[in-house]
Amino acid sequence: MNEPTYLNNQFIIAMPGLADPIFFHTVTFLCQHNKDGALGIVINRCTDMKLGDIFKQMNIPFTSLVAAESPVFAGGPVQQERGFVLHTAGGDWHASLPISDDIALTTSRDVLEAIAVGKGPEHYLVALGYAGWGEGQLEKEMVANAWLNTPYGQQVLFDTPIDLRWSAAAGQIGIDINKLTTMAGHG
Repeated sequence: MNEPTYLNNQFIIAMPGLADPIFFHTVTFLCQHNKDGALGIVINRCTDMKLGDIFKQMNIPFTSLVAAESPVFAGGPVQQERGFVLHTAGGDWHASLPISDDIALTTSRDVLEAIAVGKGPEHYLVALGYAGWGEGQLEKEMVANAWLNTPYGQQVLFDTPIDLRWSAAAGQIGIDINKLTTMAGHG
């Protein structure tokens, strides 16, 4: 029997027909996908907060105005009160999950303290909440044509303007997502 294919370190892109307002036109970076389910961070949906607001709420002194002006993302509908930092690998943070050789997910305060003074990871994205799927749920949604998976691209994750990430993620594999139909792949 073949081992299942898991989508760790990949993007899943909401297909045009996915009408759920939580995930409509989103790009989610999958941090963990295994037989028990999946966990991802939505990378193209911002909250109305800036990272400086988080620093103030957590009493973290900051000197980096660039960091303070960084957007805070709505990472997904689960545990929206909890912060997640998706970042380039490196550093010795207390609670990091390596996703790949070059990306990690950290949930500890120390990474935010370092970012606040310009000593954090080179690239980072701070999100509140995450997207989660139970056992087999994501696979069923993919078969139902709700998601397109593509390789992760650091350029899309950290450098592409937020409002262009949905089309840019699909564009990595030569797809113009705006031209796909709801019934693509089903005859």
